[in-house]
Amino acid sequence: MDVTTLEATDLTPATAPEVVHSAGACRVIGDILSRVGDKWSMLVVMTLLEGDLHFNELKRAIGGISQQMLSRTLRALERDGLVVRTVHASVPVRVEYALSDLGRSLSLPVKELGAWAFANRPAIEASRSVFDSREGL
Repeated sequence: MDVTTLEATDLTPATAPEVVHSAGACRVIGDILSRVGDKWSMLVVMTLLEGDLHFNELKRAIGGISQQMLSRTLRALERDGLVVRTVHASVPVRVEYALSDLGRSLSLPVKELGAWAFANRPAIEASRSVFDSREGL
């Protein structure tokens, strides 16, 4: 199966293509995995799951993210169709960010990955400790 020929129309679980695990398939989706695996992108997505937010509300809710990084992250998520930006014509102009349906569909895999990381953190930390001791780090 050539993953470059897959069409993205109506990919419900019943009609979704079989996942192909190969180096070629990984190259095709690498840019998408980079976006959804990015620290700030995931924090934005998970924060917006709680509801729509204005820029400064989102910045406060995430904490530790610079204004520039939040702007970049939101623009990238909007470009990828995960976030919807709505400008409200008021004085001052207010911009609100919300997850699109595609963005909401990302929440389950992200929650599962987070649960896996949390459950396996002690084993990973132990492995790091052994490695660092062996390597003199």
